[in-house]
Amino acid sequence: MTRHDWSGTENFPREGGFIVTSNHMTNIDPLTFAHFLWDNGVAPKILAKAPLFKIPVLAGVLRATGQIPVYRNTASAGESLTAAVTAIGDGDVVAVFPEGTLTRDPDLWPMVGKTGIARLALTTRAPVIPVAQWGAQNLLARYGKLLKPFPRKLVTVVAGPPVVLDDLYDRPQDTATLREATERVMDAITALLAQVRDEEPPAVRYDMRKPLAQGEKRVGGDHATHPELP
Repeated sequence: MTRHDWSGTENFPREGGFIVTSNHMTNIDPLTFAHFLWDNGVAPKILAKAPLFKIPVLAGVLRATGQIPVYRNTASAGESLTAAVTAIGDGDVVAVFPEGTLTRDPDLWPMVGKTGIARLALTTRAPVIPVAQWGAQNLLARYGKLLKPFPRKLVTVVAGPPVVLDDLYDRPQDTATLREATERVMDAITALLAQVRDEEPPAVRYDMRKPLAQGEKRVGGDHATHPELP
């Protein structure tokens, strides 16, 4: 259903486990993200929300391919981080959407990320490869239910060099450190996407935690939330 414009895979480490991160615009872009990785020699373990592991057939596929369930807002929430750390230690590649859900930015720019990506990166000290993708939203709109496979859609996916985080490794994993690491990851993803789109991103990233201005409405709803690291 797509035509590919894929680049930047020379930035993938050639040995050892690593983390790969991407922006998230539509329910179909986990598949385009995974396709990009798989076709370039990477079999990713993607963090996926736990309810997906209860769906017949899909659950079997997720377990057979070693995907990692995320138990949100439960006593088991930390298990996803533990499983991801173990996977990286075993030399696997863990794929994460740092925003934790579809972006709410009206123009589909990356919004403020969750600090789970920082915890994972600083705990494992594994390389973090930023990825930007664009075009999948034309195949399936944000919150859309109707695929539009014809004509085939151009999907651009580009990977960038590892995010510089080594200066944060020996600092305490407090709020300031986690937020700094997360912002660096989101800055790298946003910069790649700006190149792909040939547009300037917003000066301030959309933040779901901040109160709305008078008359402003949220994009999407709670039903659209996706997995995130705790």
